[in-house]
Amino acid sequence: MGKTKIVIVIGVLVVLLGGYYFYLSNYKMPEEETVITKVQEVLLKNLDTDYPPTPREVIKYYSEITKCLYNETYTEEQLEQMADKLLALYDSELAANNPREQYLIDLKKDVKDFSDKGYSIVKYTTSTSTDVDFYSHEGRECAKLYCTYSIKSGADYKSSQQVFVLRKDTDDGHWKILGFDIVTPEN
Repeated sequence: MGKTKIVIVIGVLVVLLGGYYFYLSNYKMPEEETVITKVQEVLLKNLDTDYPPTPREVIKYYSEITKCLYNETYTEEQLEQMADKLLALYDSELAANNPREQYLIDLKKDVKDFSDKGYSIVKYTTSTSTDVDFYSHEGRECAKLYCTYSIKSGADYKSSQQVFVLRKDTDDGHWKILGFDIVTPEN
């Protein structure tokens, strides 16, 4: 009877060791998740192959970049890359009025002023698809829409509404920002 117990115990140990070996040999280490920052996310968008298809989508992407510029931490190189993305969304006329070097200087100043005042952009809301005003001007397709930015300063919140005018590019058919302005409430 003693030998039978020993054989059973040895058999159980062999099965346990074999199972453990099988588990270890098939165990895969969990892969580290790569965390992509919001800045990296907006910079990953390739406008050559994935340009926003509608005026509303152009303004949404513009606003995502704007939120990153005014809220996130980034390098000088990333700031320049975001500025280049914004310039790529501009119509050729607007881009011509904003030479890159001067645009970078103005953008850095705006971001610093915004930050010095303790502001941050909490969220933005664009016009719905049905609220985009499409029209023709001098034979070119144009669109007008609004975007409201919710801005926080300390415990206070305020909103700023901008109107955007976009024009369809004749070369590639992309909607480009022709101009924008802050909407001031009428008294």
